[in-house]
Amino acid sequence: MNITNELKKVLNKYNIKSDDKIVENIDNFNNLMLEYNKTHNLTSITEKNEIIYKHYLDSLLGLNLIENNSKVIDLGCGGGFPSIPLKIANNTLNFTAVDSVGKKTKFVEYAKNQLNLDNFNVINSRIEDLAFKSEYREKYDIVVSRAVASLPTIIEYSAPFLKNNGTIICYKGINYLDEIKLSDNALKQLNCKIVDIKEYYIEEINQKRYFIIIKKFETISNKYPRKQNKPRLQPL
Repeated sequence: MNITNELKKVLNKYNIKSDDKIVENIDNFNNLMLEYNKTHNLTSITEKNEIIYKHYLDSLLGLNLIENNSKVIDLGCGGGFPSIPLKIANNTLNFTAVDSVGKKTKFVEYAKNQLNLDNFNVINSRIEDLAFKSEYREKYDIVVSRAVASLPTIIEYSAPFLKNNGTIICYKGINYLDEIKLSDNALKQLNCKIVDIKEYYIEEINQKRYFIIIKKFETISNKYPRKQNKPRLQPL
């Protein structure tokens, strides 16, 4: 499947910086993903238009929210979204991609090597285990999270990885307001605050996407994130 021409038009329409090399590398990644998907079930989205809008455009809408040279961690990276498209589009970013599912991190590692992505680290781990390792705790400028969990859970997962004044960028759909209403305690306990919400309308698929942007202002207690899956089962 070749998506270069269509993707180039879409990124231009939505004011996402790209060039021929970026689009070519995303197309190469897409072919790697579709081939791997035949045997490993990485994604149910395989039709060309859906791939372009629901995977690549969706991932890259966050590009303008991330400053050059940022140290970024993608929590729950799945098959490499949004981390790989973001890295391809801005090679100055230093990425860590984390997922607990081995088949997904194996693919992301494979794609990273095939695409020669430097400063891109892939880790197979539970988030709540990795957060207590000193080389990762409070070491990142930005956390990105897409289709991982509800907002209170994401905040608890993310805050331990962030430096003070670091940023969480949460990719969300139409129910984002309901999640915000449930997040007051998590924001308070984890010294975080919602500082902005960006809205994008993707007319080709008649969907809106929202980016909830959260700042962490102070160091948090070492008891977070809680173990035994409590961030999901018993959100703050």
